[in-house]
Amino acid sequence: MPIIDTHHHFWKYTDKEYGWISDKMKVIRRDFLPADLHKELKSAGVDGAVSVQARQTVQESDDLLAYAEKNDFLKGVVGWVDLRDKNCDKDLERLAKHKKFKGVRHVIQDEPDDNFILGTAFNEGIKKLAKYDLRYDILIFEKHLKPSIKFVDQHPKQIFILDHIAKPRIKDRILSPWRENMIELAKRPNVYCKISGMLTEADWDKWTAADLAPYFDSTLQAFGPKRLMIGSDWPVMLVAGKYKQWIDMVKQVVSRYSSAEQDRIFYKNAVEAYKL
Repeated sequence: MPIIDTHHHFWKYTDKEYGWISDKMKVIRRDFLPADLHKELKSAGVDGAVSVQARQTVQESDDLLAYAEKNDFLKGVVGWVDLRDKNCDKDLERLAKHKKFKGVRHVIQDEPDDNFILGTAFNEGIKKLAKYDLRYDILIFEKHLKPSIKFVDQHPKQIFILDHIAKPRIKDRILSPWRENMIELAKRPNVYCKISGMLTEADWDKWTAADLAPYFDSTLQAFGPKRLMIGSDWPVMLVAGKYKQWIDMVKQVVSRYSSAEQDRIFYKNAVEAYKL
């Protein structure tokens, strides 16, 4: 069945723009471009991918669209626009004219205010996305789940995609209250969830499939096959594992579902959520 990787990044590495890449992450201190990803996709039997912003600049959105226009295997772009800016319509309107521009993301996990997602100006920007038929990717740590539930409730008609299963504390083997909050968030039918980013929340050097199993199980329980999709978080994930290794692991985990349900997780939900 076809597979779409709904979460990866590109960058031309510089210390200034990617200061978050620590010494421990030096394996990803280099350029990662479409040709690099294409090799990984072919090796793992993945057919297409969705590019997600790694820099909080409008230029990032333009750069990702330029890559997508030149590479058919890049099916969509989730870029960045400053949604707090009352004039963000100008950027949204321009970007939305590109058929592969599918949504917007903000790096909420790095904001010093744990309630950033509830900010008035930010939410006014979120309200504008529907006009351009754009989705919003939610990037948070598990500590942000409760305010994120309140956030989603303010926008019942907006499609949201939760990145990286809300980054639970896998390394510390802590399930609660992440699990309960995930179940609560999943009650909102306008929220999809990416099975992604898990390896980097585990012990990079010592993780096992058993360490990840409770988090897989809880996510599948919460969202079910109709609102889950697969993502790699390549190249960030390379600090803890290999691309094909991750794709194969998710295949094994979701093998409990029927072929039709697996097809939703690997392909149809991505097409539906992002209108690919």
